[in-house]
Amino acid sequence: MSTDKDDKYLPTPAVHRGAPTHPISLIISAIAFYWVASLSVVFLNKTILSGSEFKFPYPLFVTLFQLFVALVLLVVCGHLGKRNRTLSMIPPFEFDLDIARKIAPLSVVYVLMLTLNNLCLQLVEVTFYQVARSLSIFFNILLTYTMLHQQTSPAAMLACAVVVLGFFVGSYGETNFSWAGLWAGVGSSIFVALYGIYVKKTLGLIDNNQWRLLHYNTAISIVLLTPIVLLSGEVGEIWREIWFLGDLGFWFLMTVTGVAGFMINTAMFLQIKYTTALTNTISGTAKACVQTLLAMVFYQNPITAMNGFGIFLSLLGSGLYSWVRYAEMQARK
Repeated sequence: MSTDKDDKYLPTPAVHRGAPTHPISLIISAIAFYWVASLSVVFLNKTILSGSEFKFPYPLFVTLFQLFVALVLLVVCGHLGKRNRTLSMIPPFEFDLDIARKIAPLSVVYVLMLTLNNLCLQLVEVTFYQVARSLSIFFNILLTYTMLHQQTSPAAMLACAVVVLGFFVGSYGETNFSWAGLWAGVGSSIFVALYGIYVKKTLGLIDNNQWRLLHYNTAISIVLLTPIVLLSGEVGEIWREIWFLGDLGFWFLMTVTGVAGFMINTAMFLQIKYTTALTNTISGTAKACVQTLLAMVFYQNPITAMNGFGIFLSLLGSGLYSWVRYAEMQARK
């Protein structure tokens, strides 16, 4: 789902820049691309971590591999962008140690966000995943107030209260409840909120270019996560326990998941570039609803009435919060 953190480092929608209206086919394509990329990441990660013949319950290694794929794609696309206008928005790869040191705190937050997100996805049902991650709105409000000293309107606070209520109701009604999965979701929500704040503070170091930030953030994250993966014991356990390491199908699935993760950055960029902020908000909320419904169909997750009501409240509160923030943004213009 699209969150405030996305809006802080993606370009202002074209309609707000006075740019010409884009063809409806282009708008629909941008939205569809975002949906495909976002849904693919969730379901592919779930498939790898706990739901396929290639069950691979090692979230740290999966996260590191996906970062490697993203870095390779960034380098390749940056090089091709010199001669291809389609990829010209991605600059050539760069790495300055002085800049990297200043971006490192953001990368620490990013690594923790990705790792806890994958751990949460491994331990909980996809239908409950949205509920477990919904507290990012609450923590965004809390951290924005404590770190940036910015207050949130009563309407946004009310929408957040609906999200928090949905979190508790959904947690209580979850059939396959996991405390570890729940806390991983809460932790991921904290770091999602922190990530948005740190991105906002860090972008000025690289001329507000989100692609340059992605270069640095991805490379630094690999450096940070590699020793953690080695010390965690996952590599040794993978070598001893996983029988399909020589299967090309497994590595193809892992690579496709990494590509889908990289494509989310492009998809979010295009959706906001070619649509309005309201369309982007509605798209994110609708995508979350479809994600929950698809999980019910594909994974046949058992959902109690209370669990279903909690999911509904979380989605409703998230949608209301996005709508309120959009209305406030329009009122300030």
